[in-house]
Amino acid sequence: MLDKKQFSIDVAGKTLTIETSQLAEQANAAVLAKYGETVVLATAVMGRKETEMEYMPLKVDYEEKFYAAGKIIGSRYVRREGKASEEAVLAGRLVDRTIRPLFDSRIRREIQVVVTVLQIDEQNDPEFVGLIGASTALLISDIPWKGPVAGVRLAQKNAAQGGGFVINPDNSFVMENVPVFDAFVSGSKDRINMIELGGLDAQEKDILAGFVEAQKEINKLVEFQLKIQKEIGKAKAEVTLSEPDPELKSAVESYLSDKLEAAVYRPTKMEEQHAVTALRNDLIAHVKEKFSVAVDGKEVKPVNWKAVDFLIEEAINDIVHKNVLEKGRRPDGRSTTEVRKLDGEVKLFSRTHGSALFVRGNTQALAVTTLAAPGAEQLIETMETNGKRRFMLHYNFPPFSVGEVGNFRGAGRREIGHGNLARKSLERLLPSKEEFPYTIRVVSEIMSSNGSSSMATVCASALSMMDAGVPLKKPAAGIAMGLMTGTNPDGSSDVNHFKVLTDIQGPEDHHGDMDLKVAGTDDGVTGMQMDVKVDGLTLEILKQGLEDARNARIHILKTVKAILPEHRKELSPFVPKIVILKISPEKIGAVIGPGGKVINGLIEKYKLAGIDIEEDGGVFISGMVQEDVDKAASDIRSIAREFKVGEIVEGNVIKILEFGAIVDLGGGKDGMIHVSELKDGFVKKVEDVLKVGDFVRVKIVKVDEDGGRIGLSLKQMAK
Repeated sequence: MLDKKQFSIDVAGKTLTIETSQLAEQANAAVLAKYGETVVLATAVMGRKETEMEYMPLKVDYEEKFYAAGKIIGSRYVRREGKASEEAVLAGRLVDRTIRPLFDSRIRREIQVVVTVLQIDEQNDPEFVGLIGASTALLISDIPWKGPVAGVRLAQKNAAQGGGFVINPDNSFVMENVPVFDAFVSGSKDRINMIELGGLDAQEKDILAGFVEAQKEINKLVEFQLKIQKEIGKAKAEVTLSEPDPELKSAVESYLSDKLEAAVYRPTKMEEQHAVTALRNDLIAHVKEKFSVAVDGKEVKPVNWKAVDFLIEEAINDIVHKNVLEKGRRPDGRSTTEVRKLDGEVKLFSRTHGSALFVRGNTQALAVTTLAAPGAEQLIETMETNGKRRFMLHYNFPPFSVGEVGNFRGAGRREIGHGNLARKSLERLLPSKEEFPYTIRVVSEIMSSNGSSSMATVCASALSMMDAGVPLKKPAAGIAMGLMTGTNPDGSSDVNHFKVLTDIQGPEDHHGDMDLKVAGTDDGVTGMQMDVKVDGLTLEILKQGLEDARNARIHILKTVKAILPEHRKELSPFVPKIVILKISPEKIGAVIGPGGKVINGLIEKYKLAGIDIEEDGGVFISGMVQEDVDKAASDIRSIAREFKVGEIVEGNVIKILEFGAIVDLGGGKDGMIHVSELKDGFVKKVEDVLKVGDFVRVKIVKVDEDGGRIGLSLKQMAK
């Protein structure tokens, strides 16, 4: 038996348990975290020696295991876990973005944190459990780290529920009650360092009030972990921190001191890049002359050129911080709350369903919308979810957008994360499926990037969907906010000395201390994401960031509305036509037919794009020709028609029997007029009253329970 130690705390009325044992004993540390019936294994491992990398080599992996949910899924021929799902990538990013700022960036040993979901219940998201497990594992290990951290899910109740907040709501609560916003907030004691939020017109004051509640829970969880560390934590290992050669550092700083500001402070990103590149080349020549003194054809002191690049970046970081904090001066000359020049246009292409280009400074997002039948919905099958996604937003970041040469390798963590943020910021503005039955896919192609292409994607995507005729509830826009903080004597960030920056670009984005993206409408916030490079932020900083973001968003929305005031009333002729029907669920089998014979026959007969039938009897018929779609709809109505006694129907006589006549009622249905129901009085032969081909209007007098046989009366029509 494993020798276990357990530690427990109540979180939102449920018990969170951290357990240690010999499980995964070769890792630097491993813990089992349990919440409800969700169980996560978190491990932390550090390499035994320093690497040659010029950055802190941290990897965070989030491993989905289908057995955790009692599922066997995957392709038919490979029944095992494969490439991480988008949900797994996003969960891994959530952990990464929370723990990364608390590592010393000078560490050069490889560090890997792995979160493995071993069991999952239907109500508790594993992200909360995984983050707590990862933080505790790092904290009790010998890996140098300035944690602990914690995070909670936070939802604001809607008006019908009286407002207020719920910490770690059950999944069923969120699905059934549609909160004003649903967020994940994480950080350290009295500091917030990571936010993910989606909602509909959430108010900034309510968001901040929710963060106050979240911070209380985070603080409790931080204290809980510190108690665990005190009891079982290991002493932190001493590692060699990467430091540039003092003589080289002095030479670089001296050379750049009177030249760097002129290179960095340029109107555009391209000018800044060219100027900094030219200065770097001059610096290299200077360093070679100073350090590469040859003796017998050999250098006396080889130069670490990667260290030179690092020192240039550090010098840019210092000068940008200093100028913003002391003078309010930004590289392109804007004020701290000024948004760059905005522009845009729609309907760029004749055959796509909708398109838009949105430009903010040197950032350009081209969004193209495609509308398709409901059958084009994305099937989602993961450890946590089985379902369909009607709205897809995909984000692409080609290397030419930043003037670089690179490979096209599909969607990586950046593309998935940015696309998810934009989708989350727009999805609650979409019309319902009943109002607008189309599956919607938007693709954002970043043509040029210089700060917050994800928020430009929100603007371009909203315009593109409106151009396609999607009746959004209202337009949306987004903005990225930055931060510069001072430095304490011990080298840590002084969050009491700060400047918030609106619409960050270039050096502000790369060297700034915060990336706060806020999207929304005139009426409130619909999406939000925040990452930091410091230990965490105070609520004072977040309050100013949200206020300035709102002002900027309202300003950008004026441009969005000027480009396209409202959605187009007519869809492109290249969009499939859709007719919606509602039939009895009991009639679904008749419409489909044995082996799909009926439904496939209709698709082939009318050259349709598809016929999609839902469990509740909703039928969506789509095709490129309206007349054909209408004809198919008419046939389906006939097939699914429910006949009732007393109803008047009509049709042609298709067969004469000795005891009656058969009438075609359409949709593969027929009924019989018994000889006694042909007319009053004695009828010797059916042919004396009706012949094949006669058109009749008759009353239904009998319907079997299974709807199979229908009795008709001609004589009752005469009464």
